[in-house]
Amino acid sequence: MKKEVDVVGIRRDIFYRQIGAKIAYYRTLYGMEQSQLAEKIHISQSTLSRIERGKYGENISIAMLLDIAEGLEIDPSLLTTFTGLEKEMWRYKTY
Repeated sequence: MKKEVDVVGIRRDIFYRQIGAKIAYYRTLYGMEQSQLAEKIHISQSTLSRIERGKYGENISIAMLLDIAEGLEIDPSLLTTFTGLEKEMWRYKTY
């Protein structure tokens, strides 16, 4: 019997990791430490670390993404806009 695969869960995991990577990228680009950004947006460094690793999961809110974007002084759409290559990673192949 074949094991059922949670395709939606896999896609979400990839999506959250990509958002986290974008946050880490822009934070690093602007020379900020995790602790600096976390303090600026009033969350713990461990929470920011989990978000950047894509391990914050479904608990991340639009409000938190907006706070992060504001803390980085970037347009929030930069965190949720994906290239064709990034979108290609969402496709789960079962072969």
